Amino acid sequence: FGVPPKAKKSPTPLDAIIGTILSQNTNDKNSYQAYRNLKDNFNNWDELSLLRPPQIEKYIKVAGLGKQKSKAIYEILQSLKKKHKTVTLNHIKNNSDEEILTELTSYNGVGVKTASCVLLFSLERNICPVDTHVHRTLNRIGIVKTNTPEKTFYEILNKIPDGVAHSFHTNLIRLGREICKPANPNCSVCPLKKICKYEQKNLTVSNKQRKIDFMLLDNL
Repeated sequence: FGVPPKAKKSPTPLDAIIGTILSQNTNDKNSYQAYRNLKDNFNNWDELSLLRPPQIEKYIKVAGLGKQKSKAIYEILQSLKKKHKTVTLNHIKNNSDEEILTELTSYNGVGVKTASCVLLFSLERNICPVDTHVHRTLNRIGIVKTNTPEKTFYEILNKIPDGVAHSFHTNLIRLGREICKPANPNCSVCPLKKICKYEQKNLTVSNKQRKIDFMLLDNL
């Protein structure tokens, strides 16, 4: 897929966390609309922190799982106010990758994937987040042999050449969305089919491949 475009201006760490929470179990178009609903109705995250989860849910329902996502957003905003007296994560910018992962995953609703998205998309660290697409494609290709996305993340951590993580992550997501799907992968057009170790290749020629190149975290 070539070198994917990056955001001209990186989102703040808190922008990236909220965007990633909204992206869970939905497509990037829906999560982007939910994110814009928040940004267009509130001047800052301090204002949003004054709302209770049911009020937040009204703005993000287009992204699905409104109750869970509104609760996760509410809890991290309240945790930041309680711990740092302000609704921001800018204090983590100079911390090490490990320190950032440790702090972010200490907040309710923030897992390794969400924390690693902050590292890559907000702080431009050479870290590759692992979602279901990245996990599936890396296992099928044969780069890892793991049974959860989190295990895949730690398996490839610190093994990616400098400056490659964004392209690596984004291209694997597109590969998983467009070609290497969970069921009936379109292996006949896969650029990696010659080196892929997946034994159940579907080599039936299909013209149904659909371009899905909008990436939420590069558009916050």
